Amino acid sequence: MFYRECGVRHTNYVSDRAIASIPFERWLLGVLLAAAVLAPLYISDLFLVSYLTPWLLWSAAALGLNLLMGLAGQIHLGYAAIMAVGAYASIHMARAGVPFGLAVVGGGLLAAVIGSLFGLPAMRVRGLYLAMSTLALQFIVDWTLVQVPAISGGAQATLVAPRPSILGLSLVSDEARYYVALALAVATGLFLVNVRRTDLGRTLVALREKDYAAAVIGINVFYYKSLAFAVSSFIGGVSGSLLAFMYYRAVTPEQFGLNVSIMMVAMVIIGGLGSVIGSFFGAGFVLLAPIILERLLRAGAAALSLSIPHSALAHIPLIIYGGLIVLFLLGEPLGLAKVYDNMRNYLRIWPFGYTRK
Repeated sequence: MFYRECGVRHTNYVSDRAIASIPFERWLLGVLLAAAVLAPLYISDLFLVSYLTPWLLWSAAALGLNLLMGLAGQIHLGYAAIMAVGAYASIHMARAGVPFGLAVVGGGLLAAVIGSLFGLPAMRVRGLYLAMSTLALQFIVDWTLVQVPAISGGAQATLVAPRPSILGLSLVSDEARYYVALALAVATGLFLVNVRRTDLGRTLVALREKDYAAAVIGINVFYYKSLAFAVSSFIGGVSGSLLAFMYYRAVTPEQFGLNVSIMMVAMVIIGGLGSVIGSFFGAGFVLLAPIILERLLRAGAAALSLSIPHSALAHIPLIIYGGLIVLFLLGEPLGLAKVYDNMRNYLRIWPFGYTRK
């Protein structure tokens, strides 16, 4: 069987700490990466722009939020506001003449600063109280974007992103935008995989389980919680910047509202808290589920000669997110990543099922 673990293992630290210890998984990762790199050659431009590019960008953002919620155990209901800070800051810097790469990094750094400031309540409160403090960040950013025209241009204004380029190479083609999104998703995924295996990752897990106990054994709770908020906000700011440049090509206040924060939390919970591959699963599921359901509703309404108001269709995704969050919390708290892991473990011992006893 292709998933069989044959041979002597766990004999040295190098093999024990490998990202993929099973040979088939190493081959699978190589095949998936090669397929992703060659995707523009065999996938239509419409599918590339409408599905793959946003999926990769939202997956990177979900990875950033998963670092905070999954590893550090800190609730965040204002992550869309962090992404908005990165998007607006990078566009303003690019319009001021700052090179595209530096503008994206600058947007991420500003998002990290603001995210760290609003993460300070995590030092004193937790649970629902922390959720409310991060929700306040969302409302403050939304109000600022609407009331300060110098930032957004006004409540109904659209801020057009300049044409991105790196080292003189234009990034306006669909393929270039896709490769930038792929690079961000791969880099963020590798970063999170390696963070989980370091002292920092184990420290964040200790904070997640019980911050009082972590403080007793000598962990600087204030420093590591602040660091978790800063790193997560930096990833969110960079993701928001690239969403504005590579996908939306413009930014408006409505693009990063409270519904987007709810969508981000749904991605993390449905995919699996603390799971890297779960962030990709969750982003894909949340992005595709409303599209599929809307088409099914339209087809059913047409078959029954019914009319569904557009306002109802607009609120259906929020109903889906809430229902799926409750469903996964009750049925499978570890999300789609656990479902995948169950299938993987089944294949590793199939057909010798008696070995699990």
